[in-house]
Amino acid sequence: MSLLAVGTIAFDDIETPYGRAEKVVGGACTYISLAASYFVKPIQLVSVVGGDFPAEMLDQLQRQGADLEGVQIKPTEKSFFWAGRYHADMNGRDTLDTQLNVLATFDPILPPAYRKANYLMLGNLTPQVQLQVLDQLEERPKLVILDTMNFWMNIALEDLKKVLQRIDVLTINDEEARQLSGERSLVKAAEVILTMGPRYLIVKKGEHGALLFDTKGEMFFAPALPLAEVVDPTGAGDSFAGGLVGWIAKTNDTSFENMKRAVICGSAMGSFCVEHFSINGLLGLDETDIQRRIKDFSKLVHVDF
Repeated sequence: MSLLAVGTIAFDDIETPYGRAEKVVGGACTYISLAASYFVKPIQLVSVVGGDFPAEMLDQLQRQGADLEGVQIKPTEKSFFWAGRYHADMNGRDTLDTQLNVLATFDPILPPAYRKANYLMLGNLTPQVQLQVLDQLEERPKLVILDTMNFWMNIALEDLKKVLQRIDVLTINDEEARQLSGERSLVKAAEVILTMGPRYLIVKKGEHGALLFDTKGEMFFAPALPLAEVVDPTGAGDSFAGGLVGWIAKTNDTSFENMKRAVICGSAMGSFCVEHFSINGLLGLDETDIQRRIKDFSKLVHVDF
């Protein structure tokens, strides 16, 4: 099954209680593709980088299963850059610097081979760019997953609502779900959001797990795995999304029951991500590592009466 992922490939400066990582590789598309690569290959990437982005990192993505035909390289410009400092509890963070650079004029162009993708993961970008991607598809994918944030709800809500009408799965955090719906209760928030277009809503709650809702009123909760150390939460949500869509593409099953399994797989990949700075937690894994982590999650949600 073909998987298309759209998002940023970038540099990050990250400061947490465990230390600082300067100008390390990040970006939604990077985390999504690495997490998904353990379930399905190749992953067709649509993104943009500047001439400052290391060729060896692009080679690493290719070795992990990324198809880079849709990645634009602008030799005279700089890559997207973000710097942030996490609070002591690792739940909150302050953005210290954002430099759009090549992202400011990003015009996503889908190569012909990408336009009939079976599965599409729209990473956190402007709704206008997400619409441009959807408009280039020759066939509707079996499943379209969207990640967005409160920033776009604040400045581009009408375009975001247009995107929501054309997707199947929305992944946002609990604060964003409340803002988008105008409801305090997450159950009521899900009811409102699921009238906007998606079949499924996944509400990410960080260290408190994730909630899955569907239009039939079914719900599922996946707890977060208790970890001895959370070193860097950057990219955890994107790694979750990559594991989620990777599992769905691997199994070619979009039912609610399989979506529950996908949430567990996404949670497992997110848990690997936070154990190290940058993308290092997603490199060098093998099937045994991933199956063991999935089993750890399964034990948390299974009980016999």
